[in-house]
Amino acid sequence: MITNARLVNYIHSLEPDQSEILEAVRKEALAADVPIIRDETAALLKCLIRIINPKRILEIGAAVGYSALIMAEVMPESATILTVESYEPRIREARRNFMHSPYHDRITLVEGDAGELLRRLTEEKQNFDFIFLDAAKAQYPLWLPYLMRLMRPGAVLVSDNILQEGSIIESRYQIARRDRTIHARMREYLYTLKHTEGLETAIVPIGDGISISTRYQEDNNKIEIGL
Repeated sequence: MITNARLVNYIHSLEPDQSEILEAVRKEALAADVPIIRDETAALLKCLIRIINPKRILEIGAAVGYSALIMAEVMPESATILTVESYEPRIREARRNFMHSPYHDRITLVEGDAGELLRRLTEEKQNFDFIFLDAAKAQYPLWLPYLMRLMRPGAVLVSDNILQEGSIIESRYQIARRDRTIHARMREYLYTLKHTEGLETAIVPIGDGISISTRYQEDNNKIEIGL
């Protein structure tokens, strides 16, 4: 993660102006202290979508819809996004933001628990080309087996906020007791990403850290779901 504030500000200064809808959603989210992806993370996300040209995108953690709209602006015209959110106030905001955008007919928002959605999608043997994971961090390692089942060969999984503002490198005894579960689960998740057959993963220190994983193994029978 980049900690040099001047460098980050310079990178931000290079970004072109966003569309009116994106800028409005961004300003409202920041004013309400709703966490949204950082500018440099958004730029990388858009670049990846352009490179991959996914037809089906799955997002875990819609919040107010900002990241889904970012992806929608650069995805192919035939592509769709399925996103999920469990927090009612943010669901209302996301629905409003989607309806006011040109992409309302290509973004489906599911209300409810992400784990339940992942189980259902897995049972239905659905597949996605691109998955953006930005939800409850303690659930990342528990969701990973489902996510891998949902990734077709060549699919990409992007996981956000993985470096925990740099605290990921600290001993658990230096972490506040209330944060130790998330700390341990995230370290487990990162280790699993880097040591699981069928995934090739890069950990990129921008924003609050992201991982980019691609699925290269076609034999889904080797993936075990323990929940």
